[in-house]
Amino acid sequence: MDKRRLEQYSSAYTLSDMELFIFPELLYAGLLANIMSPRIWAWREDAWFAGIERMNETQRLHRVKQYIMDNYQFNLDLETWGLTDKAAEIARFSDFIDVDMLKRSNALFGYEGDTYYFDIGIRKHFGLDTYTDDIIPYWKTETVEAMDAFLLKEGYAQKAGECVSLALLYAAAAFIVARVPLEKIFLLGTPLHSQNFIMAGHGILTNNRRIVTKAMWFNGTEISAKARRALENEKVTIVAHASGILHYFYPEASIDKPAYDGFKQALSSYLTSDLSYGIVASFLRGYPEFRKFGQFRRKGESRSCYVTAEKAFAYEADTKLSLSEAAGRQKILTDIECDETYREPLPAHVIIDDIEAAFVKEKIRLTEGGSAEKIRSLVGASLAPADADAFVTAFIAFAHCIPRLADEGKTFVQGFPIALTPDMERDAVIDYLAAHRAGSTTIDLSFHAYRDLTRIDDVAPFMHAALGRSPVLLDRTKGMDAQAVFDYLGTFRTESLYGEKRIAQPDECVNYRAADGTEKAVCMAVWFKKKDPSSAVEIRCDTSATVKAGGETFVFTGAKPVPFSFTL
Repeated sequence: MDKRRLEQYSSAYTLSDMELFIFPELLYAGLLANIMSPRIWAWREDAWFAGIERMNETQRLHRVKQYIMDNYQFNLDLETWGLTDKAAEIARFSDFIDVDMLKRSNALFGYEGDTYYFDIGIRKHFGLDTYTDDIIPYWKTETVEAMDAFLLKEGYAQKAGECVSLALLYAAAAFIVARVPLEKIFLLGTPLHSQNFIMAGHGILTNNRRIVTKAMWFNGTEISAKARRALENEKVTIVAHASGILHYFYPEASIDKPAYDGFKQALSSYLTSDLSYGIVASFLRGYPEFRKFGQFRRKGESRSCYVTAEKAFAYEADTKLSLSEAAGRQKILTDIECDETYREPLPAHVIIDDIEAAFVKEKIRLTEGGSAEKIRSLVGASLAPADADAFVTAFIAFAHCIPRLADEGKTFVQGFPIALTPDMERDAVIDYLAAHRAGSTTIDLSFHAYRDLTRIDDVAPFMHAALGRSPVLLDRTKGMDAQAVFDYLGTFRTESLYGEKRIAQPDECVNYRAADGTEKAVCMAVWFKKKDPSSAVEIRCDTSATVKAGGETFVFTGAKPVPFSFTL
């Protein structure tokens, strides 16, 4: 293999953040690896999903959401997969990428986010501020087997994964369990986050363990604010779909143009409020600094009175009710004592009820010209000009998010559409993918991400990844001699994390202290080669797994029934 192809295919085994960014086909390959896995297909038999076929699409996705929330946790331990350094990683890619663009676009190589992220100290938030020199963590994407294996790690009571891992898990579960067609699922990557947009109902965004409906996007809660921040503040660097990929880096996009246009339209609609009842209250919930400009009208039998937004939200905080909903607003305002209300409207305060009613009556649409001026006229009658400008600017930004998609100037070319359907069973899915490997790099890479050695013609990418990207193995065996390493590997659980014809990388084996004979032999071979790079290390696996190096021979029992040999 040439250097680029070797790095691309070996990256299918490690799926680190930097690798996914440089080889965007890996994102969808990771999804297909999950779709081939028996783990998620087994969810169909869980009692939690009984009767799911009678639910509508959105209800099915909510069912999947609760299962993921109950069984998986978000993991942002950057040192789980060990450390590398910027120079080594840039050396891997510098022959075929623009390094300056990489530094401007990827969090591990210098990107620190836009103004919002600077304001909240995003590198500190993610723990990246720890790595101020050349040292950086492997930010690895786990497929479902490695996510499930977190149960074996000390300190974990649930399965786990980082944002890309959870996005791929959600997308696979949406297809397998919720029976959502792949054509409706779009994988989105930004420099600091990964999520999915699913064209179901009014649109659904997956965000780590949660999902966000259009109504939730505009409810102004803290959870929704966290879900919004990537699309509000970052460019979308990758859009991956069954039809192909669009990537910030590359001038050609293989994603189907009509499918992409449909996605843009659906996403734009999802991110644009309908300006219905409750939208101003939701805005003030999310932007408390503007509550000083708002008041609610409480209607009584004889006359109305007025409650400041600050007071109303203080009451809301002590209930499970919402000022954005008619019944909740009425109950909250009714419960406020009379001495905390005003008989007349307060000056320099907009009446929230009137603003929302005007939105509906005048049918104001944020996608139409002149909408900002109409909103400004509604607010400007009550507020000073500067206050009105600030209020309207912030409200429109809340109610109409414009995603920063990287499609400008792209040339759309014909990709390979992956024609899987939700009515296919797992064997049919794998047979289809196997039959189309030659026509699709993404599909071909998925078998490497899936680790099926019976379908991989060349184990060189697997061994290249094992040799070059096993910092956890090397750290845990530091100072050991060969016999000590052999004995250490002998303390592992003998069950592989993967199926009988699939193989874990050394750092997965070490992190979870689980490996069969073949995987232990790979760990031993890597240790020998790193200890003495000039030596020849032979590994042979058949009924047992043997490693020969430096005149020593080590034999591991319990090898996988997939013979292979390799010399490092």
